[in-house]
Amino acid sequence: MAILHPFRALRPSRDNAVRVAAPPYDVVNTREARELARGNPDSYLHVSRPEIDLPEGTDDHAAAVYEQGTRNLADFRRREVLVADGEPHIYVYAQRMGAHRQVGLVACASVAEYDADLIKKHEKTRADKEDDRTRHVDEMGAHDEPVFLTYRASKEIDLSVAEVMRGAPEYDLTTQDGVEHRLWVVPEETSLRIADLFRDVPALYVADGHHRSAAASRVHALREGRPGEHDRFLAVVFPHDQMQILAYNRVVRDVKGRSQAELRAAIGKVFDLSPADRPDPDGPLSFGVFLEGRWWQARVRPGSFDAKDPVASLDCSILQDQVLAPIFGIADPRRDTNVDFVGGIRGAKELERRVKEEGWSVAFHLFPTRVDQVMDVSDAGQIMPPKSTWFEPKLRSGLFVHAF
Repeated sequence: MAILHPFRALRPSRDNAVRVAAPPYDVVNTREARELARGNPDSYLHVSRPEIDLPEGTDDHAAAVYEQGTRNLADFRRREVLVADGEPHIYVYAQRMGAHRQVGLVACASVAEYDADLIKKHEKTRADKEDDRTRHVDEMGAHDEPVFLTYRASKEIDLSVAEVMRGAPEYDLTTQDGVEHRLWVVPEETSLRIADLFRDVPALYVADGHHRSAAASRVHALREGRPGEHDRFLAVVFPHDQMQILAYNRVVRDVKGRSQAELRAAIGKVFDLSPADRPDPDGPLSFGVFLEGRWWQARVRPGSFDAKDPVASLDCSILQDQVLAPIFGIADPRRDTNVDFVGGIRGAKELERRVKEEGWSVAFHLFPTRVDQVMDVSDAGQIMPPKSTWFEPKLRSGLFVHAF
């Protein structure tokens, strides 16, 4: 059973939504956030990245940053940049990025289900990032950015969503990155019907937002026994068959100082390597390799991995187990500074640039992880390697907030 709660969204007016909407806090750094919010006091980055309103050089985790975020959210409410709906609703949120379209439901998910692993995870979290999000959410008294969840698609839910979308959207905007965003406020009766349909959904899966969901659990524990809706957290829930995962690529530095030819020979002992006229692999169990100033296609050899293991059979695991660890000595990719991760949205040209200009030795272009693989790993109670998935398009922040 999956529990979805309608809620009273704190959100911008229709006319101001495009000024408020901002990228998620964790896909821009402080410098980028300052630039994006420049000249726009209504940008949600003042809430999600409050250090932009403090002197340059301020520690992101200083007490002043959390205090500024709380002040900024209060200011948004005072100026009615964000206004709470009068009644609780579920909301339909549609995104279009090029030819890809995905339609999700904005609602509150259950902390109890998260704690009971009925909302399934596939990543480990870092203590410092958990601490940061916990303090941010607790001091603000709001889940200010949603967790990105998925579920195995249901025709009945799809039909209910399609019914809502026959009406005019509350928001219809295109952000600077060219992604279209539309939002519908679901009538109360339909919201309750959709919530009831989710009781037949066996599980939800965290696609993106492991630190935000972990923080929600910790905030609830901190506030247990106190009034407020801290027993739930803000989420957007998408059917699995509409999800788009892009490659999460790698660049590697060889500390042994081997020549490009020597590295090609070492990789060629593990994978079948041949010249390629394109950077991206043509399917799973293959990699694009940028080496010697050109692209190569590397194919995994049959029988070299455990095909029955949902983690060991992932392309990113095979690359780690057969190349990064034994050839480059990268045993812990979470901490080793000789490997870096490049989101697929940045393209193959970024991989080439980093090798040519930044001194990385080799770039690996991966085939995207499939959403069914993510769910298989989660169902098995296992953990995926770091940086296994890059979901696009990203959810826009500021269009809905859960103040508890």
